[in-house]
Amino acid sequence: MDTKTYDLIVIGAGPVGENVADRAVQGGLSAVIVENELVGGECSYWACIPSKALLRAPAALRGARDVDGAWQAVTNGLDAEGVFRRRDALTHDWTDDGQVAWLEGAGIDLVRGHGRLTGEREVTVTAPDGTTTTLHARHAVAVCTGTTAAYPDIPGLREARPWTSREAMSSHTVPDTLAIIGGGVVACETATVYSALGSTITMIVRSQLLRTLEPFAHDAVGDALVAAGVRIRTGEVTRVARDGDGPVTLTLDDGATVIADEVLVATGRAPRTDDIGMDVVGLAPGSSPSVDDTMRVDGVDWLYAVGDVNDRALLTHQGKYQARAAGDVIAARAHGDAVDAAPWGRHVATADHEAVPQVVFTDPEVASVGYTEADARAAGRDIRVVDYDLSGVAGAATHADHYSGHARAIVDNERDVLIGATFVGPDVAELLQSATIAVVGEVPIARLWHAVPAYPTLSEVWLRLLEELGRETA
Repeated sequence: MDTKTYDLIVIGAGPVGENVADRAVQGGLSAVIVENELVGGECSYWACIPSKALLRAPAALRGARDVDGAWQAVTNGLDAEGVFRRRDALTHDWTDDGQVAWLEGAGIDLVRGHGRLTGEREVTVTAPDGTTTTLHARHAVAVCTGTTAAYPDIPGLREARPWTSREAMSSHTVPDTLAIIGGGVVACETATVYSALGSTITMIVRSQLLRTLEPFAHDAVGDALVAAGVRIRTGEVTRVARDGDGPVTLTLDDGATVIADEVLVATGRAPRTDDIGMDVVGLAPGSSPSVDDTMRVDGVDWLYAVGDVNDRALLTHQGKYQARAAGDVIAARAHGDAVDAAPWGRHVATADHEAVPQVVFTDPEVASVGYTEADARAAGRDIRVVDYDLSGVAGAATHADHYSGHARAIVDNERDVLIGATFVGPDVAELLQSATIAVVGEVPIARLWHAVPAYPTLSEVWLRLLEELGRETA
C-alpha cells in the first residue's frame, strides 16, 4: 500500500474538482485529484459539451432557414454522421489526455481509481487493478463527485436498459422512435436534438415542461417541440418492459401504452455519495452534504462539498463559481489568513441563493437569472413585472425574418433594482450576462437608463423594458 500526503485532496476531477485544486495550488498549497473515470468529468464528455455540440447543428440550420437569401441555399436536412462527428471532436473521442496534461501543467497530481473517505483527512484510493493508495491531507478534503442520473421507482425500468443523459449524448445512432420520461432541461434538449435528427419522439411529462421557469418559457418550448413533431403526453409511467433487444413498451397511468426503440430517463439527478465513505463523518451515503457558503460541510471543519454534489445549484458554471471560492478559502485557512465570508465576499458563493443564471438550449432558447415572478411573490417580495415582445426590437428583424421571442424583468420595488430576468427566443443566451451583472451588481434602475444598448441588436430590449417600467411609474 502506497501512502502520500498533500495539503488538499480532491475527490472528483470534473470542472469543479479541477477548479478547487487549481485555486488551492495558486494559493500555495499542494493538491491531488482522485478520479475513477475521465478527467474533465460529466460536463466534458456526457453533458454540457456534447449536448451543446449536438444542439448547435439544428440551431444553425434553423437560423439559415429563417433568412431570405440564405434559405435558398439549404437543400438538405441535418447529416447525423456529421453532427456526431463534430460532437466526437469536441469530446476528444472520450479521451482525457488533454485534461491530464492541463493538470500536470497546473502542478496538480492525479491518482486514478475509486476514492473513499476512510478516516479524518484520509482518502483511500482503489485502482482498477485492485491496488490501493492512502492519501492524507494536512488541511482539507473536497468532495466534488457531482451527480448521476436518478431512476424513478418504476417496475421494469432498469431491466429495460434505458438511456440516461450519458447514452443520449454519446450515441452514434438515431433511434427511429424515442420515448422520454421527464420534462426538464435534459428531456427538452434531447427532444430538440433527436427530433431534428429524425426521431419520432414521445415525451411523458408528469405536470409541465420546464416547470421551474416562467410559464411563457415552457409554453414557447412546448409549442416549438410540438411543431417539430414531438408528442407530449401528461401523466406518469407505471411500468416499462423490453422484449430482449426489441422495442420498449411504456404503460401509462391512464392505461395507454407508448412503444419506442429507446427510452430516455430524464427525471432528475442524484448525488454521487453512495460509496465514498460519507458515513466516516456521520453522513448518510447517497445524501447531499449540507454546506455553508464557503462550501465547508456543516460540523466537519476539514471537509468541503463543492458543485452539484451539495445540491445548491446543479449547473456547471455555478459549481465552478463555488470551486473558486472553496479553493481560495481552503488556502486562506491553511495559511491562517483572514476569511472574507461576508455576502459577496471572496470566499463565499453568495450568488447561489438569488442570482443563478441558466440557459436551456432548446429552440427557442430560454435564458434566465434570479427570481421568476412566482418565486419572487412566494418569497414575499414587493415587485413589478415588466414584459416585452422581443419581435418588436429592431435587432430581431435584422436577425431573422420570423423572429419570435419574449422578455420579462422582475424589479424589487423596495430597492428599485432588478432581481430576475427571463428571455425566450432564438440566440437569447448572449443576453443573459448583462442581466446577471445587473442582478448581482444591484444596479439601480435609474442607472440602467445610462447603459445604452447598441442599435440594432437584440440587447435593445433593455431600453424597451425600461420604457415599459417608466410608463408604469409615470
